[in-house]
Amino acid sequence: MSTLNVQSSCGDENEQGTLSVTQALNNMLNAVQEKSGVEQVHLTDAVDRILAQAITSPVNVPSHRNSAVDGYAVMQADLPTNDDIRTFKIAGRVVAGHPYKGELKQGECIQIMTGAQMPELADTVIMQEHVEVDADSIRIDARHSAGQNVRQAGEDIQMGQTVLQPGIKLTPPQIGLCASLGISEISVKTPLTAAVFSTGDEVLSIGDAPREGCIYDSNRYSMISALKKLGCKVLDMGIIADDPDKLRQAFKLAASNADVIFTSGGVSVGEADYTKQVLSQAGAINFWKVAMKPGRPVAFGKINNTTFFGLPGNPVAVMVTFYQFALPCLQKMMGLNQPLINPIIKAQCTTPIRKIPGRTEFQRGILSQSDSGKWQVSTTGKQGSGILRSMSNANAFIILEHERASVKKGEWVSVQTFSGLF
Repeated sequence: MSTLNVQSSCGDENEQGTLSVTQALNNMLNAVQEKSGVEQVHLTDAVDRILAQAITSPVNVPSHRNSAVDGYAVMQADLPTNDDIRTFKIAGRVVAGHPYKGELKQGECIQIMTGAQMPELADTVIMQEHVEVDADSIRIDARHSAGQNVRQAGEDIQMGQTVLQPGIKLTPPQIGLCASLGISEISVKTPLTAAVFSTGDEVLSIGDAPREGCIYDSNRYSMISALKKLGCKVLDMGIIADDPDKLRQAFKLAASNADVIFTSGGVSVGEADYTKQVLSQAGAINFWKVAMKPGRPVAFGKINNTTFFGLPGNPVAVMVTFYQFALPCLQKMMGLNQPLINPIIKAQCTTPIRKIPGRTEFQRGILSQSDSGKWQVSTTGKQGSGILRSMSNANAFIILEHERASVKKGEWVSVQTFSGLF
């Protein structure tokens, strides 16, 4: 039988010359470094920014001893013992923000509200439900212990204590924590600048009149949205025609003004445009075949000092490779020491999935819980890498590991939720 001299492809089992997903990601992570500078921002503008310097408390929290409940402040030496009942005269009342100015005497108590500063000499609070009130006095029994229901100064946070470490993405509770310390401005990492453009004479911008044989550009908008959600500044360079000189100028301009460049398409075998040719001349770019579906062709490297990601051309492949490769790299470049958590859980697959071993697949799925609380997942239907609706209808990736074969209905699969990604 005669044979043909053909190249390996993504349809082959254990395609030769490919990197695993883990190898490709590790190569990228090892090649990128933190690039962000530092700037001061007001606390109200700091949410979702990355903290640049540790936050230490300038005060004690609480700043003073205060009551944890509504009740009556007494001296522990006055507490009854054994089966005694003791009567206390109510000498005054204190509420939060208005400290008691008098001097507590033996056999007296002060009515006190939650959060109010403890009167001098008082060190114990009797909850109001545990007293018997009679006009201007109260009676208590021996159930109480010294120091109960009192928050000590610095009990939560002590002056000089580090409360937030640099490299975290600031959340609303952390913003509130800074405010509770009286801090109005904090140091955060400056955002990365990302240049994004699409290539190809067949690609139309939104607003262009339809033309035969052409398609509207969705990849650029997906990437821009993902980058903005991550907090990057975006330089939208539009669509660059299939012209070597224009492409060369676009890469030069992008590398001069951005920390990272994103393009889609033009990086696989047999591409009809000039992107791969120009990239090979522009910088130190690697063109990889990754054992994954979708997203097999990926370009990665540097143009001058700017990191470059050349993602595949199909819309779903763009989003899969962005979240599996670009997102972890961008987090490192941004100075994020605690990467966002993208939970991977086990779920029972309610639909069969065809798969050949030798590559990792990222099927788009719909994750839900059964009435019994069991996690279950189904695919969104057709999984072609050009079917963008398979992403828009999904809420998770079904991750089918490198050596896994086809999945039968009812088998358990790994699922990466979109929470923390999108």
